[in-house]
Amino acid sequence: MDIEIILEPDLHPNQVAELAVAAEKYGVRALWSSNFYQQWDAFLSLIPAAQQTSKILLGPLAVSPFEMHPLKMANALLTLNELSDGRAIIAVGAGGGTLGAMKFACEQDSCSGLKPFRIIRAIREAVEILLSASEKKFNLKYEGEIFNITRPYMQGFTWAKSARPKIYTCSTEPQMLRLGGQFADGLQMSDVAVPMLDGAMTNIQIGLEKRETPAEDFRISNFWAWHIKEDKEESFQEARRELVFRGSLLPPFSLHHFLTEDEAKIVIDNFNAGANNEFAKAYISRSGVIENVPESLVSKLVADLSSAGDLSDIDRELDRFKQFKKRGMTDLSIRLFDEPMKGLKMIGEKVLPALR
Repeated sequence: MDIEIILEPDLHPNQVAELAVAAEKYGVRALWSSNFYQQWDAFLSLIPAAQQTSKILLGPLAVSPFEMHPLKMANALLTLNELSDGRAIIAVGAGGGTLGAMKFACEQDSCSGLKPFRIIRAIREAVEILLSASEKKFNLKYEGEIFNITRPYMQGFTWAKSARPKIYTCSTEPQMLRLGGQFADGLQMSDVAVPMLDGAMTNIQIGLEKRETPAEDFRISNFWAWHIKEDKEESFQEARRELVFRGSLLPPFSLHHFLTEDEAKIVIDNFNAGANNEFAKAYISRSGVIENVPESLVSKLVADLSSAGDLSDIDRELDRFKQFKKRGMTDLSIRLFDEPMKGLKMIGEKVLPALR
C-alpha cells in the first residue's frame, strides 16, 4: 500500500513545494493540495512543486464540476500535467462547503445539509469530459444532460504532449463508489474506517464489473486524518478540533459502525444544531472543546475516525493501516494539519518503511 499526503489549503505555494520535495525523498506516491474557496488556488499552488520535483504525483482535491466547468477543469489539469511532465492527478467531488458558500441551487430552498442536485450525473459527465480532453480526442463535441460543449474541441489541446493525467472521483457513499469504479482511474474515499471498508469494496467492485474495458492499475485510496504528535494532549486537541470534518459525522451518518443508538443521537443532535453545532464551535474557536458531548464519547470518535496520540501510538495505527491494505486499499492519503513537515517526517520515517 502506497502513502499519499494531503495538505492544508492555507499553505503558501513555496511551502507546498518544500513539502513535496521532502515527500518525494521519503517515497510518498502523491501529494494533494486541498481545494477550498477562500484559500490558495489548488492548481496554481502546485506549480512550484512541479518545478522542484521529478517523481511524485501532484493534484488538487477535490474539485467540483459545479464550481469549475469540466472543460476549464481539463484546461487547468492539462496545464499542470505538462508543467510536471505527466505527473498530474485530480479528484473530482461534489463540492462541499464551496457550493454552500456559492449558495448553489439544491433540491430544496436551503443548501444546509443537502447535496447539489444531480451530483452523481454531474461528476460522471465531468470525468467523461476530462478523459476525452486528456486522451486528445480531437474535433468532438460533448452533449450531456448537465454539461455541453457545443462547439468541437477544435485545436483539441494539441499542445499537451505528456502522458495523460489520472482522474479520480471523491467517492464514499454507495452510488459514488460504483461511479468511480465504473468510469475513473481511481477513487478517494473519505474517513472510511475499518468496519466500513468491506461494504465500500463491494460497491467499488460492482462499478469495476460494469467497465467497458478492464481497469489498468485502478487505485483505491482513503483520506485519513493524522494527528500523531510528540505531545499527546496537543494531538487530541487538534483531533477534537477537526472532528467536524470527519466523514462519518456528515449526513448520511455512518455512526452505527462505532456507536450505540443513544450515543449516535447525542452526536447527531449536537452536529445538526445549526448555529449551535458544538463540533463547529470547537473548530472555529480552535479550542477542540466540544460542549454537550461527553468526553468519553468524543474520545471514542477520535479513536475510530482518525490517528491521534503520541509516538508510542504509532504501532497501533500501523495495525489499522495494515487492515486497510488487507481489505484492498492500494493507497492511504494521510491528511496533515498543524506543523505538516513534522508530520511528514514522522510518516516518512515510521509509517512508510513499515508498509512497504
